[in-house]
Amino acid sequence: MDFLMSGLAACGACVFTNPLEVVKTRMQLQGELQAPGTYQRHYRNVFHAFITIGKVDGLAALQKGLAPALLYQFLMNGIRLGTYGLAEAGGYLHTAEGTHSPARSAAAGAMAGIMGAYLGSPIYMVKTHLQAQAASEIAVGHQYKHQIFPPESWKLALVAAMVSGIAVVLAMAPFDVACTRLYNQPTDAQGKVVNDELMREPVLSGFLRGSREPTDLRCTTQQSRGRELYPQSCEQRKQRTAKEAKTAASRKSRHTASRK
Repeated sequence: MDFLMSGLAACGACVFTNPLEVVKTRMQLQGELQAPGTYQRHYRNVFHAFITIGKVDGLAALQKGLAPALLYQFLMNGIRLGTYGLAEAGGYLHTAEGTHSPARSAAAGAMAGIMGAYLGSPIYMVKTHLQAQAASEIAVGHQYKHQIFPPESWKLALVAAMVSGIAVVLAMAPFDVACTRLYNQPTDAQGKVVNDELMREPVLSGFLRGSREPTDLRCTTQQSRGRELYPQSCEQRKQRTAKEAKTAASRKSRHTASRK
């Protein structure tokens, strides 16, 4: 869990800091291996770089390299912070007497940082190449023309279909649950649905009514209609509700007595 939470936290910050990374990368590559005054300065300062990139490359260019940047942050920070957290939870940062050891903490932090940097370095290189890509009139440094999929490739269509499939699944899952439960309702000896409440009213209102209606009222409604599917469950719910109400009343009376 430490690995996952550390990585996700870093990814959340990366979404907002990636435009700064794009500007930083291009300003650092500007004038590479050239004497001052011998090259054209496309980016005079940070604010001018933001405006220039937005005008020439478009606003979307400020998020270039976002995918590898997110992967890099997830791997590097997830491994770095997660490994250190495991070392701390395992008690490796304390001496035999139970006191905290600064030397062990420094060693554990260094090892965790080395592991994260080693595994994240290739992704960081890809991120730098993508962030340096720019239109010819404002290009700086060497321009790598990375292209994951050629135009109109079947691989691109496959990836797009997979991503859209995930979106469809997330959107349709609640309706699929309702559909499955409707199809799986119990029937009587004549094959009729025993509890057809969801069939006789809109699904949404049924969900809302079920979430608002007290448990004992739902049980009473089913019993009054001759559809007592789960009498034991209803009785248990009533007993539990009554017990909870009795406990709450007892606590309230004790609190009132203590105040007096």
